[in-house]
Amino acid sequence: MSKAKNKTQKTEQSPESFLNTVNPSQKQSDCFTLLKSMEEISGLKPKMWGASIIGFGDYHYKYKTGREGDFFRIGFSPRVQNLTVYIMPGFQKFENELSRLGKHKVGKSCLYIKRLSDIDEAVLGEMLVKGLEIMEEMYPS
Repeated sequence: MSKAKNKTQKTEQSPESFLNTVNPSQKQSDCFTLLKSMEEISGLKPKMWGASIIGFGDYHYKYKTGREGDFFRIGFSPRVQNLTVYIMPGFQKFENELSRLGKHKVGKSCLYIKRLSDIDEAVLGEMLVKGLEIMEEMYPS
């Protein structure tokens, strides 16, 4: 069994205190909007994961290799270049939503957006709900 731990662990830092340090002000405003939206959609309180990720909920994973750990179900981070929204099941089942979202890029479980005004926030909300539903199927609470 793999003994490597996930580098990104839940912390006791306040998400709001962290967001108060975010610059520029437009990114900070977008982050507070995401915070409120994700809290409403998930029904969960935000937690800091590592130094700069805000996550909602958690789940325990175990890979075939034996590596296991805990991570958040959805979250976001104000990175230098983009706001990164994490939808943990990935985007294989999100073709329709992505086509309607607006200006974005995707990675495996990362949605990169420059600012909220570039996207349709209602579509992002649909994606967050769907991501949580898929996570609940894969990793029941």
